[in-house]
Amino acid sequence: MALILSLDRAHFARDLRATVKLALPLIAGQLSAVGMNAIDIALAGHYNAHTLAAVAVGANVWVLGLVSAVGVMMALSPSVAQLDGAGRHREIGPLFRQALWLAAALSIALWFGARHSEPLLHLIGVDPALLTDVQAFLHALSWGAPGLCGYFALRGLCEGSSWTRPTMLFGLLGLVVLVPLDWILIYGKFGLPALGAEGSGIANALALWLQLAAFAAYLKFGKRFRALNLFARMERPDWHALKHLLWIGVPMAVTLLMEAGLFVISALLISRLGTVAIDGHQIAINVASVTFMVPLGLALAVTVRVGHAAGRGDVRAVRYAGYSGIALTLVTQAVSATLMLSIPHAIAHVYSSDPKVIALAAQLLILAGIFQFSDGIQVVSNGALRGLKDTRMPMLITVFAYWVVGMPIGAWLAFGAGHGVRGMWMGLIAGLTAAAVLLFLRWVAQTRGDAWRRFALAPSVIEEPPIG
Repeated sequence: MALILSLDRAHFARDLRATVKLALPLIAGQLSAVGMNAIDIALAGHYNAHTLAAVAVGANVWVLGLVSAVGVMMALSPSVAQLDGAGRHREIGPLFRQALWLAAALSIALWFGARHSEPLLHLIGVDPALLTDVQAFLHALSWGAPGLCGYFALRGLCEGSSWTRPTMLFGLLGLVVLVPLDWILIYGKFGLPALGAEGSGIANALALWLQLAAFAAYLKFGKRFRALNLFARMERPDWHALKHLLWIGVPMAVTLLMEAGLFVISALLISRLGTVAIDGHQIAINVASVTFMVPLGLALAVTVRVGHAAGRGDVRAVRYAGYSGIALTLVTQAVSATLMLSIPHAIAHVYSSDPKVIALAAQLLILAGIFQFSDGIQVVSNGALRGLKDTRMPMLITVFAYWVVGMPIGAWLAFGAGHGVRGMWMGLIAGLTAAAVLLFLRWVAQTRGDAWRRFALAPSVIEEPPIG
């Protein structure tokens, strides 16, 4: 905080405004993604409890593959931001097209993984009565993998170019089209058969393809990126460019997978503790997931602003971009923490009328309120480091924080010390706090002196042939 206060106030205020302007559409886009999951759960739940359980399990399995693919595709945003900041615009189109090849390869891997998930389902002990419908959901959803990966390639291009409005617009489009698709295919409207969980998978796959098609049409026929000739040609895969993207993206994928895995495994362990524990955990984690979209949107914006400044070679701007995002996160997380700590019972009552569930959820919301600052600082610090293309050490930090600190402490407190679900959440606090401290210190170290230049814009990754 002292570092933040020492910055020039006028410059810092300008950076705050620029970050907010960039982040608001990203936050709306992330909330749209959460909304799509909420729609699936709500419509499946109103159909019947069996379908709800199948969709919930299938979605948890899908998210493990999803975050891996999205993590790799996130390499495009800082790469484009640095090229944009350096004025090397002719390289953006060729790099984007190489990212499309990468998206195609990742979509095949995600498709294959979703269709061959049965060993994983047996390993985590999914109820045999659910297996058929969980697999039907995943098989149907697997066809949306190309739409998902392609969509994030387009997002990376726009966000890296400091144009975040499309993330909001096409995120909302996915939300809007999913509602009728889910309703028609789950319940069997307009003469179609009621497909239950499989219908939800089909609806999501269609929504992903519609998002991609609309986004691609926007980029192809819009004026903003016309000079980049994004779709003028499709070069063969270039290993040098793909290696560059993978070098940045694979550590980010591992980082996201470690964090997602922490929460997925925690939920599976908590499922051993009974229905009240499961329900209370689900309520609290749902609230925390919604509030997390705000610092996540800020982190995505900070990645772009830091990357743009790094591309210009402006270390002062790099520092301001990072610290402005961290300062904003302290404010937003103070709001969410205050709500969770002051009215936890009221929040829990929105989700349930069971007094036991409400009481437990309220206790967990207080714990969630405690880790709001840690969660916000770790994600924004990571986003700032991503703007410098510093992804390998953050990967190691998150592996250590979540799986050496968080999970062992949580499991021991929950089952060894007998604290139950509250013990597991104390482990989450420990893991997120360790990540926040270490990632913030990494950011401070990287922006002190010339250390950041090790991650400055590399020589040309790929160059567009001369026109004519």
